[in-house]
Amino acid sequence: MKRILRIDASARQRRSLTRTLGNSFEERWQSLRPEDTWERRDLAQEPPAHICDDWIVAAFTPDEDRSPEQEQLLAPSERMIEELAAADVIVLTTPMYNYGLPSTLKAWIDNVVRKDRTFSFDLERGDWPLDPLLAGKELVVLTACGEFGFEPGGARDGMDHLLPHLETLREFLGAATMHVVRIEYQEFGDRRYRASLKAGRADARELAERLAMRVPELQ
Repeated sequence: MKRILRIDASARQRRSLTRTLGNSFEERWQSLRPEDTWERRDLAQEPPAHICDDWIVAAFTPDEDRSPEQEQLLAPSERMIEELAAADVIVLTTPMYNYGLPSTLKAWIDNVVRKDRTFSFDLERGDWPLDPLLAGKELVVLTACGEFGFEPGGARDGMDHLLPHLETLREFLGAATMHVVRIEYQEFGDRRYRASLKAGRADARELAERLAMRVPELQ
């Protein structure tokens, strides 16, 4: 039995394209592996707190020296890290907002990418002191954007600050690989959008099938 952590970052609920992709992925996975367990976190319904000065002080205070108030301040972060650590597959459904991450997703990342919890820090390593502590996971990113052409050589090459950000961070989430399904052209609402929507749903189902069939390889 495997554990899947699904994180929804769209501010929209019923009209969310990324949630639709997530549902397509989840339904196909569950049809193949009904015994697997799913943990769900909706960042719109339960936004993580943005980190603050007191949070940073608490996070960098050794466990044995933290006050009860500091432990309480870090408790939501600990719960999110526990969910992440327990997962074999992370399914992240997120739109592109202003060419980057939704603020709630950035807040979640800031809460889970923590020294001595998801990465170690040692200056003896020289210019690369950070080392991920989690491993063995798959990261699935199901996303949508209003425009198009963010791929290398495309009309908006270099303007995508969502996927490169997640690709940079994936090792700190414990993922060796990142799989992406994206819907484009949403703001245009034309045949290109309809084709992208149809393809995105099919691709999400195909990706779920492909990963579910080889999930025993995940350790």
